[in-house]
Amino acid sequence: MSGTLADEIRSRLGELSPAERKVARVLLAGYPASVFETVATIAERASVSAPTVLRCASRLGYGGFPDLQAALRTELDARTASPVTLYEASSPHERRASTGPESGRAALPGLAVVQQAVEQTFREVTAHEFDEAVTLLADSRRRVHLVGGRFTHLLSQFLGLHLMQLRERVAFVPDGHVERVSALTQLARRDIVVIFDFRRYEDDKTAIAELARERGAKVIVFTDPWLSPATAQADVVLTSQVTSESPYDSLTPTLALVESLVTAVLARLGSTAHDRMKEGEAAARELGLL
Repeated sequence: MSGTLADEIRSRLGELSPAERKVARVLLAGYPASVFETVATIAERASVSAPTVLRCASRLGYGGFPDLQAALRTELDARTASPVTLYEASSPHERRASTGPESGRAALPGLAVVQQAVEQTFREVTAHEFDEAVTLLADSRRRVHLVGGRFTHLLSQFLGLHLMQLRERVAFVPDGHVERVSALTQLARRDIVVIFDFRRYEDDKTAIAELARERGAKVIVFTDPWLSPATAQADVVLTSQVTSESPYDSLTPTLALVESLVTAVLARLGSTAHDRMKEGEAAARELGLL
């Protein structure tokens, strides 16, 4: 399953009977906590019988309700996985393969994993979500604010620095407390907040998304298949695979997605972006930066 259990349930609603759909909606309404309720409690909330709850789990492809709950536990473990836990979960053979005398040849399978992750990322990003992100970022009337996490701040800077060359009114959410509060309290309806938040999600990213939403700003979230809590406030969610052969999540698929987004924004802005790029290069030459 490449998405979440909730994604799987939503995708199979059409295969369920009316009574089973009631169960599915109860599970989705309180997800993920609702999945860990007893069969009797779920049946009561859905106004169906206990056997209907069991049939729903079976129709979704699980041997029983405990199997469905086990799948969610695996998903939640994946959401909170750290490089340490991923390293400890790998076999000694896998760790030797990346450090031993054959490591030069072992790099090729690693490349295949990354290539597959990039391909899957582009397959799963919907045209509608991608186009909406392009439309928002190409709207020069809107201010753009970008923020990332421990490692993903590099991706936010990569996107932001490119956007600065194409259009005006682009800035990074400051790190300092006073500066950050000042910037975020000025958010308004025509602003866009772009958030990068991947597993071991950071509470401040969710708080920033909530504040932006309260103030009427648009929110774009880049995240992984397990979905940052910030996506609950997002207008656009762009999901990337993070699979790699190391204990660290791969950011390569997200970088590829960001590059595609920059290309599309440039095409949407057309001559306006071209003129700004020329002005920027001219100023850089005058300053001795080129």
